[in-house]
Amino acid sequence: MRNLLITLTLLLATSPVLGGENWPVFFGPNADGKSDSTGLPVEFSETKNVKWKTAIDGKAWSSPVIWGKQVWITNAPEDGKTMSAVCVDRDSGKVVHDIVVFKNAKPYFCHPFNSYASCTPVIEEGRVYVHFGRYGTACINTATGKILWERRDLDCDHFRGPGSSPMIYGNLLVVNYDGVDVQYVVAFDKRTGKTVWKKDRNIDYGTTNGDRMKGYGTPVVFDIGGKPQLINPTAGATISYEPLSGKELWRVNHGGMNNSARPLYAHGMVYITTGAGGLQLVAIRPDGKGDVTKSHIAWSMRKGVPTRPSQIMIDDLLFMISDAGVATCLEAKTGEVVWQERVSGKFSSSPVYVDGRIYFFSQEGNIPVIKPGRKYELLTINKLDNGFMASPAVAGKSLFLRTEKHLYRIEK
Repeated sequence: MRNLLITLTLLLATSPVLGGENWPVFFGPNADGKSDSTGLPVEFSETKNVKWKTAIDGKAWSSPVIWGKQVWITNAPEDGKTMSAVCVDRDSGKVVHDIVVFKNAKPYFCHPFNSYASCTPVIEEGRVYVHFGRYGTACINTATGKILWERRDLDCDHFRGPGSSPMIYGNLLVVNYDGVDVQYVVAFDKRTGKTVWKKDRNIDYGTTNGDRMKGYGTPVVFDIGGKPQLINPTAGATISYEPLSGKELWRVNHGGMNNSARPLYAHGMVYITTGAGGLQLVAIRPDGKGDVTKSHIAWSMRKGVPTRPSQIMIDDLLFMISDAGVATCLEAKTGEVVWQERVSGKFSSSPVYVDGRIYFFSQEGNIPVIKPGRKYELLTINKLDNGFMASPAVAGKSLFLRTEKHLYRIEK
């Protein structure tokens, strides 16, 4: 019976979830940027198809997460002296909770391109988990706003500010700490905040320059061959862990730094972007053991690969947009380029695929919308005031978009 319960828990933790009404984690319910929602608007603007628009003070790049009637984001002022969790009513756009989670008398340096609240929360029934890197992690009751537990004892020097988001697997809350000084992964018991396991990266970076050791990635668990693997890219390498114990299964040393895109799994391969430098886009066969750098890289490419936005997989095609605004369609099985087109703007947020369309979000506030296929087909370019650093969320028939100044609900 015990083995049966463990098996059922693993299946529930790794089975695909339909988009529907909730968007609980960065890059969506299945961590692939896709939603099964329909009926969303193709075109919108400041005066068209905006159900509500709520001003959000501060400077924060975390993306919205949604559960039921609540939309949660994290927030911080530009000086980083307070760090907050904000809940907005999904129907009205009114702020329900604005909770100061942490206060910092002397915040460490944060690069102007980053923010003190760039880590996206993760939410489930009754609880939202917020993470601010070295400054702390906390669990909040979503009904009352009460902080249930917090951890402020884990540290690393982010140097340019934190960026990795937490994820839930079963009763674990998994968080990366990849700084210029130390690099490790922690699994908390999500119910109590106690450490279940902690693993150092032990990566040979080939340099003593700590700036090349930073990572901003968010891990994901895939069911591979009937067994869960926690795929966790960081600077220099990607490591697969056994999620319940933290035991290392395999690693690929691919180089690169500052990577932030979430991995994808399809066609028997894990797809990783390595950030600045390195192989940049790598397709890995995840069935090896130990160091599989020389044996399990199926293909890699460099041209037009983003360092920040995540990719979208649709059937046999992989779609992505570079930081500089080059949209690319690849053959997912081989890495062969199907098409590349320049789109106006610069991009940091990840795209979303919904209702047969891919929406991109630029730092200038432009939202190009394409119909994915083997030919480039631009449907429209929408525009909102202020730009995008946060990634979108989808729930029901709505897009929830966070610009630098506002949170929007876009709906016909």
